[in-house]
This record gives sequence, C-alpha cells and structure tokens, in this order.
Amino acid sequence: MRRRALSALVVALAAAVLSRADAAPLPRLASINVCTDQLLMTLADPEQILGLSPYARDEARSFLANKAAAFPMLSGEAEDVLMLKPDIVVTGRYTKRATRELLKQQGQRVIEFDTPRTLDEVKALIRTMGDLVGHPDRATAANARIDTAIATARKAASDKAFRVLPLERRGWVSGGDSLMTSLLSTVGLVNAASALGIKLGGFASLEAVVSLRPDYLLISEDGDFAEDEGRAFVLHPALERFYPPSKRITIPERLTVCGGPMLADALDHLSAELSRVEH
Repeated sequence: MRRRALSALVVALAAAVLSRADAAPLPRLASINVCTDQLLMTLADPEQILGLSPYARDEARSFLANKAAAFPMLSGEAEDVLMLKPDIVVTGRYTKRATRELLKQQGQRVIEFDTPRTLDEVKALIRTMGDLVGHPDRATAANARIDTAIATARKAASDKAFRVLPLERRGWVSGGDSLMTSLLSTVGLVNAASALGIKLGGFASLEAVVSLRPDYLLISEDGDFAEDEGRAFVLHPALERFYPPSKRITIPERLTVCGGPMLADALDHLSAELSRVEH
C-alpha cells in the first residue's frame, strides 16, 4: 500500500514539473500610462515588468508610487520602450496617440485600456490585465476585495442617500457619468453634480456650489492651508461656513484618479469618513 502511494506521489510530482516546463513563459511588459502602471504592479510578477510611465512614482497620482521605485521609469515616448523589446506594451486609450501608433508600426503588441466609468468596468479591466499577465487568480482576488469594500461602505452609508458633491481645485466637479458617480451610487450615495447638468466633469462657480446645498463635500485633501488659488477655492469662507470638517469627506486623489484595485482602499476610506461625519 505504501509503495503504491509513494509511486502515485512520484507520478504526480513528475507531471507537475513537466507541466511547468511545457508552459509558455509569462510575458514581459512595459507600461506608458499611470493607470496601467498600477494594474501591472498589482497583478504581474516583478520580473515581468520592464518599465513604467513617467508618473508611476508621482505620489499624488499613483497609489503605488513607493512600489514603482523598484522599476525603471520610462519617458513615455516610443524610443526607450522599443529598446526594452517587451512582449506587450500596456497603455491607456488616451495616451499620446503618436507614441501608440509608432509602437504598433514597429511591430509592438500594444494593448490599450479604456477609461472606466463604472465599478463593473473597473473589475473588467482588472480581469483583462490578470489574463494578460498570466495571473487571473490575482485579478479574482482584487475584485473580491472591491466587492467586500462595497459591502462595508453600503453599511456605513446607512441607506440615507446623502447628496455628495465631489469638489476639487478651482471648482472642478466630477459629473453624473463619471467613475466617482458610480462609486457613490453603488454604496447608496448621490452625486449632487448631476443637478448642475455636468456629465463627465467640469467647473462650477462658488455660487452654484453654495446654492446646490449638498449634504457633504467630497474633497481630495484636508487641511486649512491654501498654497495657491486652485486650493483657495475649496477653502473659501463661504464654503467653510456651510461645510466645516464635519461636512467634508476626504478621499485622497491617488485612490480615485485611476480605475483599479486601489478603489477598494478608496471605498474603505469612504466608509471611515462616513462613520466620522455621522458621529
């Protein structure tokens, strides 16, 4: 019996070794977009990543800026990408067109990722990148984490359908057809920008914001120091009067500027902020 069991184990181990030997090598990739940078760093093995975009280490834009320091930083132009000879170049649909076309003309396989406007589209992008790098299991885990964060945020929102206005520098607001709207509506909140007639995004006047009277402002940075005129808009006395810290929800921009696994962190942050302002 022991001999039979040992023989079966040897056969199984040999099959596993042969399977790994026969498997195609995982692709080597370069990214020239800050959002594909973060998908790549989350889902690929480090040795698969040949280079990242110029903004990969930008702490304001990249959730994984510290992790990006371990990889070469590219210029964003075609020349240094071609020198690396990656199997695949990943980028955004709206990354510089001339660069994308030149890479294609030189025989590079270029995969362009759309800008998602819903959480479902985000999860689809994650699955696509997981399949591309050969790690669909990691994509499944990343999406499961987003689903868990959604459930937690729904409980924090308390089914009160608060009207929230995402407000940035100089009065920029994320509109009704934006990813921010999807994030808010998925957990039971309402993007008040829809009442301004703004679809994707646009500027709103101070008067329009005050007249709109949302329940909360959603901003990307707290604090009371205005380093320039853009920041001064959010700290205007009229807004501070109606929206003190107890009426302001803060989610750092690096958590929402891209559609990717970091949205789980954005949702967790939202949950914590809702608990804070409601108590």
